[in-house]
Amino acid sequence: MFDFSGTLLRVESIAHWLDAVLAGAEVRLSGDEFAHTVERLTHYGALPGGPSPERVPRRLEKLWRERDLDAERHRAAYTALIHEAGVTDPALADALYERHKCPEAWHPYPDTARTLGELSRGGVSVAVVSNIGWDLRPVFRAHGLDEWVDVYALSFEVGVQKPDPAIFRFACERLGLIPAETLMVGDDRRADGGAEALGARVHFVDHLPVDRRPHGLLPVFGLLGGTA
Repeated sequence: MFDFSGTLLRVESIAHWLDAVLAGAEVRLSGDEFAHTVERLTHYGALPGGPSPERVPRRLEKLWRERDLDAERHRAAYTALIHEAGVTDPALADALYERHKCPEAWHPYPDTARTLGELSRGGVSVAVVSNIGWDLRPVFRAHGLDEWVDVYALSFEVGVQKPDPAIFRFACERLGLIPAETLMVGDDRRADGGAEALGARVHFVDHLPVDRRPHGLLPVFGLLGGTA
């Protein structure tokens, strides 16, 4: 079982995210305005899959905690954070939200395809278990990864978020395995570590830029008793 963001793929930088949306909207900012907007978007954690907020406004705390339970709350949480960061144009805020769901906004880690492909060819079933408010399958298809994924356990579809054991149980049942026969690979000690409550093994990777983590997934083969 693999987490998505920060484990198999990583979202583009906030600067690239903002620049792509501004270019599409034909909006220009001065260098200082652009840098200030990037700083504010980073502070409020407005890019899904990007850095977590340094501070969540109190009125948004409950929405933030529940953001991955359905698509409506996910959009509401992040568009509110985009607004808090100073992007008040509704069309621009919507464009920023939509951009993060585009396949081109996501970059697989260098060893993602190799890892998933070799596991699949070796007869190992693979699930993606993600706290997310939208369907990531098109991202996997666009990057040629979907063929190696047997099960998607997505919080907005399952109705529970990691670390709730129920989402890991859902994945195990769909894989036809008991938890003790599985390994959960993720970057979040709290969320992904929830699989341990069911008896699954857990392995953590570092949520680093793709060019700084070329071989982070390869230890999985040793943990499964295979070779990379």
